[in-house]
Amino acid sequence: MATAVMQRESHVTRQDHNTRQDHDRDTLFMLSGIALMVFGAGLILSNPVAQGYLSRFGLSNLTEKALPDLERYLRLRSM
Repeated sequence: MATAVMQRESHVTRQDHNTRQDHDRDTLFMLSGIALMVFGAGLILSNPVAQGYLSRFGLSNLTEKALPDLERYLRLRSM
């Protein structure tokens, strides 16, 4: 009788441990994917050809126009 209870508790503990491991692994994969995207974007943006395209596109003008809206949004959100 005691062995059956111990075996059940062992199974539940092992199952809980496996779900925690799966959750940790999923989090690790998600964070590594985000890191790879940021690294890739940095590589692309450091390329002089890409910088030329972005300067012709007017990315700086877009950020200047979006900044006041972002500040307004943050003020409203903090209320």
